[in-house]
Amino acid sequence: MAQGSESANVHSELNAKLKKKRKVAVVTGITGQDGSYLAEFLLAKGYEVHGVLRRSSSFNTGRIDHLYQNPQTHTEGNMKLHYGDLTDSTCLVKIINEVKPTEIYNLGAQSHVKISFDLAEYTANVDGVGTLRLLDAIKTCGLTNSVKFYQASTSELYGKVLEIPQKETTPFYPRSPYGAAKLYAYWIVVNFKEAYNMFAVNGILFNHESPRRGSNFVTRKISRSVAKIHLGQLESFSLGNLDSKRDWGHAKDYVEAMWLMLQQEEPEDFVIATGEVHSVREFVEKAFNHVGKTIVWEGKDEKEVGRCQETGVVHVKVDQKYFRPTEVSVPTCTHLVAQPTQQPLCSCRQTAAVGTACSFSCLLHVPIAAQEQFILGIKRIRVEFFHPDPSRVKGQNIWVCWGCRDREFQTLTAFSADFSGFL
Repeated sequence: MAQGSESANVHSELNAKLKKKRKVAVVTGITGQDGSYLAEFLLAKGYEVHGVLRRSSSFNTGRIDHLYQNPQTHTEGNMKLHYGDLTDSTCLVKIINEVKPTEIYNLGAQSHVKISFDLAEYTANVDGVGTLRLLDAIKTCGLTNSVKFYQASTSELYGKVLEIPQKETTPFYPRSPYGAAKLYAYWIVVNFKEAYNMFAVNGILFNHESPRRGSNFVTRKISRSVAKIHLGQLESFSLGNLDSKRDWGHAKDYVEAMWLMLQQEEPEDFVIATGEVHSVREFVEKAFNHVGKTIVWEGKDEKEVGRCQETGVVHVKVDQKYFRPTEVSVPTCTHLVAQPTQQPLCSCRQTAAVGTACSFSCLLHVPIAAQEQFILGIKRIRVEFFHPDPSRVKGQNIWVCWGCRDREFQTLTAFSADFSGFL
C-alpha cells in the first residue's frame, strides 16, 4: 500500500513538472506585423504557438509562411493555426478549451485609425467587445488562475493629448473610434484582473514599424512610394497631415516587451515607447535623402507640395481625404511621444521602454549598390532590457529599453531584400 502511494506521489511530481514546463501561447492577429514577429520570438524560445486567423478566400499568411515546418506544403510544426474570429465567442471558447494555453496575446484588431471612422461599429465590435469575448472565454474554460493574458493597447488612448510628452499619469482622451474601442478594452482587462484575480496586463504601445507594416500605414506608404519614385515607377504620392508627430519604434523590439510583461511576478500595465518624436514631414525628408533627393516644401495647408530640389518635380502632395476628422480642426499638430525618464514611477501605468529601442535614424535605410534593386526598410539596433531591481517596492519599477540614439546612417550595415516583394 505504501509502495503504491509512493508511486502515485512520483507520478504526481512528474505531472507537476511537466505542467510547469508547458509553454503554450495563443496569439490572435498572428498574420499581422506584431503577430508574426511575436510568433517568431516565441518559437525561438521553445513555445508551442497557436495562431487565430480569420478565414479568407485569398491567402493571408504571407508574414508567417516561413514559420511553417514545411512552407511549401504549409505543414504545421510548433506553430498551429486555427480559424476563428474575435466577433465569434463560440470559436474562442472552443480554441482556448482545446489548446489550454499558458499565455494569450490579444493582438487581433481593426488597427487602422483613419479607417475606424468609416468602420466605427465593426471596430468597436472587434477591438472593444472582442477583448471581452476573449476574456470571458478564459473564464468559461476555467483558466483564470492558469493563463497569463496580454492586451495590445495603444498610444491612441491619449488622443487629444493633455500634456506633452505623455507619461504614466497622463489622462486618456481618445479621438477616434479605434481609440475609444481600445479604451473599453483597456478597462475591461483591468476589470477582469481585479474581479477574477486574473494575470491580465495592458501594453500601451506607441507607434512601431517594420518592413512587415501594412502598405496603407503612413510609414510603409512613404517607404514604398519613395522606392518606386527612385526606380522611375511613380512620380508622386499624397499624404494627409504632414505635421503629425509620433514616437516611432521597431516592432521587433516591442514584441519582446510584450513577452517580458507576462514574465513578471505580478500583473502590471506598461507604456512601451522610445522617447523620441518626429513628424511625418521629417520622415518624408529623410526617406528621400536616402535616394539622393532633397525635398523642399512649397504652399500651405492642402495646397502644400514637396518638390525635388534637384529636378523640380513634385513628388509629395497633400490630400484632404487622408486627414482624420478629429485632426482637421486641431490648430496644433498631433503629438504623441512618451516621457523618457529613468526614475522609478509609482502608478498602475508604468513607462516600460523609455530611452531608445531603435532610434529614428535607424528607421529608414536603403541599400544602394550597382545592379541591385532598392528598398526602404527598417534597420533594428540590438536592444537591451534592464529588468526591475528585485529588491524594489511593488509598483515602483521601470523597464528601460536602450539602443543607439545618436547613431548616424552611415554606421549602419546595409541589408539586401528583393524589392518586388514590397511593391
